[in-house]
Amino acid sequence: MPRLLVIDDDRSVPLMVRRAVDGLQIGGEPVEVSAALTASDGLRLASTERPDVVLLDLVLPGAKGRDLFDSLHKEDPKRPVLFVTAGGTSDTAIEAMKQGAFDYLLKPLDLPKLRELLTTALESRRLMSTKVGLSAQAGDSMPTDLFIGRTESAVQVYKSIGLVAAQDVTVLVRGESGTGKELVARAIYHHGKRQDKPFMAINCAAIPDALLESELFGHEKGAFTGADRQRIGKFEQCSGGTIFLDEIGDTTLPMQAKMLRLLQEQRFERVGGNVTIKTDVRVIAATNRPLEAMVDSGEFRGDLFFRLNEFSIDIPPLRERGDDVLLLVEFFLSRFKRELGQTELEGIAPEAVTYLRHYAWPGNVRELQSVLRKAILHSSGPVIVPKDLPAEVRGGTAEPPKETGPPSDLRPLLEGAFAENSDDIYADSLELMERYVVTRILDRTGGNQSRAAKMLGITRGSLRNKIRGLGITIEQVIGSDD
Repeated sequence: MPRLLVIDDDRSVPLMVRRAVDGLQIGGEPVEVSAALTASDGLRLASTERPDVVLLDLVLPGAKGRDLFDSLHKEDPKRPVLFVTAGGTSDTAIEAMKQGAFDYLLKPLDLPKLRELLTTALESRRLMSTKVGLSAQAGDSMPTDLFIGRTESAVQVYKSIGLVAAQDVTVLVRGESGTGKELVARAIYHHGKRQDKPFMAINCAAIPDALLESELFGHEKGAFTGADRQRIGKFEQCSGGTIFLDEIGDTTLPMQAKMLRLLQEQRFERVGGNVTIKTDVRVIAATNRPLEAMVDSGEFRGDLFFRLNEFSIDIPPLRERGDDVLLLVEFFLSRFKRELGQTELEGIAPEAVTYLRHYAWPGNVRELQSVLRKAILHSSGPVIVPKDLPAEVRGGTAEPPKETGPPSDLRPLLEGAFAENSDDIYADSLELMERYVVTRILDRTGGNQSRAAKMLGITRGSLRNKIRGLGITIEQVIGSDD
C-alpha cells in the first residue's frame, strides 16, 4: 500500500491532504496517510513506516525543514519529498529545489494542484522502486527576492533556477525587456557553486561591436588606434566566476564565432594578441529576440544557439502574471517610500489600484517601477489617487476587448467559392482560420516560436512546418494588428 507522511505543525494540513488523496489509487491500491506535528516525530515515523512520499513543512518548531530533509534524503535518496511553506519567497523555493525537493507548494494549499503533485510523486516512487534494466552506475550579491511573484508562472521560474543553479551549464534566459532577466541571472549565480567568485554583467546591445570584443576578450598594446596599453577583458578577469551576457541576440556573426569558441574550449586570444589564454567562466545569456527565427534567417549562428540553450528559462511578461502585479506594487511602494523619504505615504486608493491591475505594462516590471516613482512624487497626500498616475496608465482601465473572430471576413471567401463552384471551401476556410490563429499567437509571443508552440499545444517542429506552409514570416507578424 502506498504511504504518504505529512510533517507539518499545522493540524489542518493532514486533513487537507487526506481530502486531496481521497479515492486516489496508485498501482491499484489506496493511499495511506500518516502525520507528525514535530521534526522528531516525523523522523521516527519515517524510520518505522517507511513512507513512499513525504510532504514536509519548511518551518517547524525548533527545527528547520531543510535540515530534516537532509536526514530523510540520507535515509532514502529515492523517496520524493515535497516542500510546503507559507513563506513563499524566491530564496525558499530555489533552495528547496537545489536540495533535491521533488516539488514545491505554497500555502494555502490548492487541493487540485496538491492531488496532482502527490499523484505524480507517488507514481514516480512506484517506478523508482521497480528494478531497471540498466543501472545508471554502470559506466552582485543582489537579493534574489527582487524577483517577486506567487503565481504559477513565477513559481516555475523559481523552480527552474533551483534546478539549474548548482549545475555548471550554460543558461539562456528569455523574456521581454524589463521582465527581470538579470535578476534571474543573479539568482542563478547567488545559488550556484560559484557564488564566492566574481559576477559580471555585460549588455551586448549597449556597446559597439569593436569595443565589445575588447571589453570581453581584452586587447594588447597597439592592437588598434587608442590602445596605448594592454587591457584585461571580462572573460579573463572573471575566471572562476559567472558572466551574464545580456541581449546576446544583438551581437554580430563574427562576435558570435568568438563566443562559440570560448564556450566550447574556454580559450581565447586578446585582440591583437597571439597568446592563447585559458579561462573558466560560467555563461548566462539573455535575449528578448526570437533566436530560432534569427537562426533560420542567418542572423544568428545555429551552433551558438544550441550551445547557449543547454537550459532555458522563459520569464513571462507582466501582463500574463495576474495578481503578481499587486504583489510587486506593494513591494516597490514600500521600497520607494523609504528611498524617496515619503514617510507619510500610506498606500494607494482602490480606484488607482484598478488602473494598475488592468494596464498592459508593455515595459513590464521596469515600467511599473517608473510609474510608481512618478506617482509617489506627484502625490499631494498620504494616498496615491488616479490623478497621480501617468496618463497612459489611466487610459487602460479595462482589459483589451475580447476578439470574436478573425479580422478577415469569411463572407468574401464563401461568395467567391460559390461563384466558382469550388469543392474546397472547407479546406480554404480552415487555412484562413489557421493562418489567423498562428499569426496572432506569434504576435503575442513576439515571434518566440517555443512559447507559441506551447500555447498552441503543438511541437516547435510542427509550428515551423505550419509557418512555412502558410507562408508566414516573423517580420510580418511582430507588431501587426491584424
